[in-house]
Amino acid sequence: MARSVLTAAAFALLLLALQADAQEGILQAYSNETAGLSKDFCILYNPNWVALPSSLGNATVHRLQILTSTMLCKVTDVPSEGLQGIVVVMRGNCTLTSKAKIAQNHGAKALLIASIENPIPPRGNASESKEINIPVALLQYNDVVNMKKVLGNSISGVLYSPPVPSLDYSILLIFVIAVATVTVGGYWSGSEESGRNKNGGTASDSRRQTKELDRNKDQTLILSPLTVVVFVAICCVMIVLLYFFYKWLVYVVIAIFCLASAISLYNCLSAVMAKIPFCKCRLACGQRSFEVRLIFLAAVCVAIAVVWVVFRNDDSWVWILHDFLGVAFCLNFLKTVKLPHFKSCVILLGLLLLYDVFFVFITPFITPQGKSIMVEVATGGTDTAEKLPVVLRVPRLTPSVITLCGMSFSLLGFGDIIVPGLLVAYCRRFDVQRNSSNIYFVSCAIAYAVGLILTFVVLILTKMAQPALLYLVPCTLLASVVTAWTRKEMRTFWSGHSYEVLDDTVEHLLQDDEPRWYTQSREQ
Repeated sequence: MARSVLTAAAFALLLLALQADAQEGILQAYSNETAGLSKDFCILYNPNWVALPSSLGNATVHRLQILTSTMLCKVTDVPSEGLQGIVVVMRGNCTLTSKAKIAQNHGAKALLIASIENPIPPRGNASESKEINIPVALLQYNDVVNMKKVLGNSISGVLYSPPVPSLDYSILLIFVIAVATVTVGGYWSGSEESGRNKNGGTASDSRRQTKELDRNKDQTLILSPLTVVVFVAICCVMIVLLYFFYKWLVYVVIAIFCLASAISLYNCLSAVMAKIPFCKCRLACGQRSFEVRLIFLAAVCVAIAVVWVVFRNDDSWVWILHDFLGVAFCLNFLKTVKLPHFKSCVILLGLLLLYDVFFVFITPFITPQGKSIMVEVATGGTDTAEKLPVVLRVPRLTPSVITLCGMSFSLLGFGDIIVPGLLVAYCRRFDVQRNSSNIYFVSCAIAYAVGLILTFVVLILTKMAQPALLYLVPCTLLASVVTAWTRKEMRTFWSGHSYEVLDDTVEHLLQDDEPRWYTQSREQ
């Protein structure tokens, strides 16, 4: 029961996908003291107020008037010499619109507001924002300090917002990782069925097979339709709890991922190591013995997970380690959790599709501030810099304003790999049971790739983050149904009859230390 609850908790965390809602721009600052010295800084602005030029050719250079000793919340904060060029002030407690009105009434050409905390795009009353006719943007206070340190005290600058490239090559890498993980995980899931179909000829072979099945059974979680419904309910409860208590529960999620990824990495690498017929020396401990190489492997897996925890916020390189652990987590999940029939697949994928759509598109009409619960949980808000470790992350390979502002990763949620991957794994097991030359497995894996391509196409066209399950679920389900229908195996595919009968047979085998046929022959 405890393992089921832990698995359900981990499963819920897979369904989150990061989405961003910031309007980014660039402040290109020039030193007036050293010719040719310049540096770019990220700014956030609201295009519904005053839009920034889309290129440097359309922008105007102004002198920067850095007044970080004032907040410009009242007219008396204006210096005696007045305001000119691009004015930089501190955030303060007054509204951004009041600052902007004071700045434009006293001659400023643009207003930059320095924030010690993470800046967010300017917001304010719609009627008041219509009265503002100068660009208003926020930037980090540390950037102002760095600007003065690098460029000196006399600085000029220009504000602009270049368009973000529609296609970044990091999407291709995400695509390859996701499709490879689903394909390998699905194929691995069917390896146990392949072993079951091989009949041993001696009593000792049968005993060995029985013990192996016993170990595999202890490591497998079968999702019946009722279990599927319970899992989805737990998913809903967890995302709501994360919405209200994110700054505390995020550390619980990090701890769960650290533990689960270390175990998953060990399971994946130990399966590979079992194929290597060297260095199999064992260490005796009481009545049991252990392979020395597996002990070292366990220590290495724990060390890798600990290194990730320590350096998880270092975006320069730790994404490689994060994705490595994430892929291992997904592979182990696909091997451990199994759907017994297509009926369970339809229920699981259908409910999670509704879950995804509801928490992304419907909850903005319910929450007080009109925000999506999924987006708020995935982005983490402003209370903490910690992010949920539930996505594959690949740095953007095309330089743009996005990379300058630190939001430099293409993302895909683990749930977008595992949820369709469970159907791909069922198709692989069904192929093994029916000796159907992997037709179901291959067609479903190709459908997953097509669904992912469709997701990226819509993402590029709309320039909005998409719930990938909205495209992956119909593609994989439709491909599976068409394959079963054309092969006239829809009834068997739906009920998973051969899989259930096989499990019943295994259950009888596991009730005794010896196979039943061997026991009966010995008694005779």
